[in-house]
Amino acid sequence: MSQPNDVVVERLISSAHPAFAGHFPGAPVLPGVALLSEVMEVLVAHAMAPASALGTWDGVKFFAPVGPGALLSISLRARAPGFAFEVSQGATAVARGQWVPLSAHTLSS
Repeated sequence: MSQPNDVVVERLISSAHPAFAGHFPGAPVLPGVALLSEVMEVLVAHAMAPASALGTWDGVKFFAPVGPGALLSISLRARAPGFAFEVSQGATAVARGQWVPLSAHTLSS
């Protein structure tokens, strides 16, 4: 169930997406890093993170492949110290995890 401050955005993954070019010939699959890039673009577009933000991806799990032409639903929810996300294609969960800004991490020397 959505909360008032949740963001839910649909993204169409074009069959012309450059990541499909060599990943994998004959059976294209969107690489996980490209999927996380889609999530980050939504975070930035909705002013949930600045474009220059450094952060980490925590607890990310990939559940199903994404192919050309997929219509994805990207859901974001504030969860201290960052944002929880879930990506789905219809009723199928594709990925979930959390993005945490680097400033939230304690750096040790």
